[in-house]
Amino acid sequence: MGCNSCSSGGCSPKGCKSNGGCSTGGCNRLNVFDWLSDMDLPTSFEEFDIVEVRFKGGRKDFFRNSNSLVLTTGDAVVVDVPNGYHVGYVSLKGELVRLQMLKKKVDNSEEIRAIYRIANEKDLEKFAAVQDLENSTMYRARGIIQELDLKMKLSDVEYQADRSKATFYYSADDRVDFRDLIRKLADEFKVRVEMRQISLRHEAGRLGGIGSCGRELCCSTWLSDFKSVSTTAARYQNLSLNPSKLSGQCGRLKCCLNYELETYLDALKDIPTITKPLQLQKGDAILQKTDIFKRVMWFGFKNDNNWYPAPVERVREILELNSRGIIVESLTVEEKAEQQKKVELVAQLEGNLERLDEKFKSKKKKKKKNKNGQAPALAAAATTVPEVKSNELKQNGARNENKPQANGNGGQGQKKKQHKRPFRDNRPPRTDNRPDKPVNT
Repeated sequence: MGCNSCSSGGCSPKGCKSNGGCSTGGCNRLNVFDWLSDMDLPTSFEEFDIVEVRFKGGRKDFFRNSNSLVLTTGDAVVVDVPNGYHVGYVSLKGELVRLQMLKKKVDNSEEIRAIYRIANEKDLEKFAAVQDLENSTMYRARGIIQELDLKMKLSDVEYQADRSKATFYYSADDRVDFRDLIRKLADEFKVRVEMRQISLRHEAGRLGGIGSCGRELCCSTWLSDFKSVSTTAARYQNLSLNPSKLSGQCGRLKCCLNYELETYLDALKDIPTITKPLQLQKGDAILQKTDIFKRVMWFGFKNDNNWYPAPVERVREILELNSRGIIVESLTVEEKAEQQKKVELVAQLEGNLERLDEKFKSKKKKKKKNKNGQAPALAAAATTVPEVKSNELKQNGARNENKPQANGNGGQGQKKKQHKRPFRDNRPPRTDNRPDKPVNT
C-alpha cells in the first residue's frame, strides 16, 4: 500500500512506497525519515526483523516480523496485543529501528510481540466501524464524569480493533478515585475499560493544533521526549515573564524555550554578573537590559528615563575600579568627547542665531536710500519737477501759436519757432506729400 493510503492526497508520487515524500506532512504524526531506504543491502545481510508500528495519537510500539512479511512504510498490519489484536501502520523498518530501540532503551527480547499479517479489506472496514464509536463514547463518558463530580478531564478514547477493550485518556491535577467510573463505563459500553493518565503536554500532542509560530505543534509532529521547562530559561534569554506569551496551548511553558537555551548559556559566560549598581559621578547606574549577542549592557539612572549603553569590556573596568573605591566619570570613554561635541555644536548654533538677530536689527535702524544716495523725500520731489516743467512748456507753445506776427512782412524774415511735441506723443510728423482729397463734381 505504502503512501497510497494517505488521506490527505499530498504524496508525490501517489503510492510511492516510501520512495517519495508527503508534501503536507499529514501521512502520520511523529514521522521518522528513513535515510537508509535508498541504499541496497548486501546479499548476505539479513534485514532487522523488528518493525516500528504507529497507532492513534502518535503512540508507537515495536513488533517482530516473525513471518518475514514484505512490508513498506505506511502498510496497515494486524499485530498481537494482550487479549486480542489491533491494527496499526508501519512507521519505520530496517536498521533504523535498532537505533530507535537503543534510544528508547528497549531490549530485543522475547517479550516483543509479533505481527500476524498485512491487514485486508475486512480488517480495515471493521477497524473503521470501531473508530466511528470513539467520539460518541467520549461524549457519553464526559457526562458520566460530571454526574460523579470527578475533577478530571477526559481528552480521548481509543478502541481496540477487535472492540474488546477501550482506553480512556484523561488528565488531572490531583489523584482521582475512578473505581465507580470504571464500573459505570463497563456497564454502559460493554467493553473492558482501561484508564490512562497523561500530562497536559501529551494531551496537546494527541489532539494537535497550530502554535503561535504558525506551524503545527512540535509535540504532535516530531517531539516525543518532554523535558521540564522553567522560568529560568526565559530569564537567561531576556524574555518578559508574561505567562500568556510564554505558555503554549497546553497551558504550560513552551517546549521551544529549551531549544536555544544552551546557546544563550555559552554566550553569557563572558558577560559579568552585576549584583549592585555601578558607581559614577552622575549617580548609581542600574542595569536595565543586556544584549547578549551584541555584548552591550544598558544602564539607567534615577530620575532619568533614558538608557545608556556600555560594552562588556568597559563594564568590567568599572567594576574593578569601583572595587578599589574609585568613582568613574562616565560609562564609556567616548561619552565625554561626545558631550563636548554637543556643547560646541549648541554654542555654534546659538552664535549663528545671535548674528542673525543683530543683522535684522541693523536693517531696521538704517534709512532706505535710492541709488544716488538721496533721502526718500528728496527723491520724490525730484521726480515731480520734470512733470511740472513739461506741463508749462505745453501751455507756452499753445499761446505762441495763437499770437499774430509783429512784423509787417508777416514774419517772413524771422524763422518760425518750431515747438517740439511732448515727449509722450509718438505720432510721426506731417509731410506735404499727402494725397489730395477727391473732388466731387
